[in-house]
Amino acid sequence: MGKTLFKTAAFALVAGAVALGAASDASAQQRVKWKMQAAWGTNVSHLGPAGVRIARVVSEMSSGKFELKFFEPGALIPPLECFDAVSKGSIESCYTTPGYHTGKYPGLAFMTTVPFGPQLGEFLAWQWHGGGQEIAAKIYNKHNLHSIPCGAIGAETSGWFKFEVKDLEQLRGLKMRFFGIGAKVMQKVGVSTQLLAGADIYPALERGVIDATEFSMPNIDKDYGFYQIAKNNYYPGWHQQVSVGELLTNKEKHDALPDAYKTMLVVGCRHNMLTEWVETEALNPQAMLDMQTKYGVTNRRWTDEQLGVFEKAWREVLVEESAADATFKEFADSYLAFRKLYKLWGDAQALKASYID
Repeated sequence: MGKTLFKTAAFALVAGAVALGAASDASAQQRVKWKMQAAWGTNVSHLGPAGVRIARVVSEMSSGKFELKFFEPGALIPPLECFDAVSKGSIESCYTTPGYHTGKYPGLAFMTTVPFGPQLGEFLAWQWHGGGQEIAAKIYNKHNLHSIPCGAIGAETSGWFKFEVKDLEQLRGLKMRFFGIGAKVMQKVGVSTQLLAGADIYPALERGVIDATEFSMPNIDKDYGFYQIAKNNYYPGWHQQVSVGELLTNKEKHDALPDAYKTMLVVGCRHNMLTEWVETEALNPQAMLDMQTKYGVTNRRWTDEQLGVFEKAWREVLVEESAADATFKEFADSYLAFRKLYKLWGDAQALKASYID
């Protein structure tokens, strides 16, 4: 058995043992019913079914005694207002992304994705073992919130445009939906950005409220139909090489849960992270091909020169935001220090694309 397969099997055995123990403890526990609104509808590939999956797994582990009742986006509250609603206890939880809270705390973007950032392994290594979660917890604790990393998808694309971008000057003055810290990078090159929930993007694009958009990856974006309006999809997703979601819970209500139920939330979320990430890696190649052959989309790649402009702008954003916001700086310093240390290991393991001429 290979090392990777062995580690995966070991992880599964440990998770299974934990889940079995939690389920046994839960048999003697009280019934708990929480409302959980998702930021993405069940009609959206990967992101939508993930919320249902988490609820199902927790229910199964608790023999139905701990219920996360799933609600579609907007059923209880507007999709981008989970932070305040969960903080106040209006609902117990949301399946969402820290990126939707960056209007309040820009540094929380580090808990979902970072421009020109690493792949999932290194990113989670920093979050879980390098200090990221501890910094985020200081923010959430102030607002009676508890966040559990609870979803992960692979690299995204970086924009749907109605025209081929031959020169970045064409972006100046463009109105574009953009996510996370990447939005500040786009503003540096003259784009006017705004954050919209997934379901609000197509109508805005259709009516001309925005001229272009990024959202996710081919197998997700096809569900929103952006290709019907914009036929140029740009790669790579320099702003989102990986994206991590969260189960955002009311801290007071989370702390009152039996320990077994708290464990179930963690196990359910980690199961979801692995499942969701692998799904996106498996299905995006065909979806990318379908964009081209079925929907008439031209898959384009930014030139190295254009990517260099984006990266330079990102470095400027890092400096400026760190100077303006102490919490952002704490995230940035921790993240950059970990990446510097990790580079020793990462470079030692790097392979070329091919060793065959």
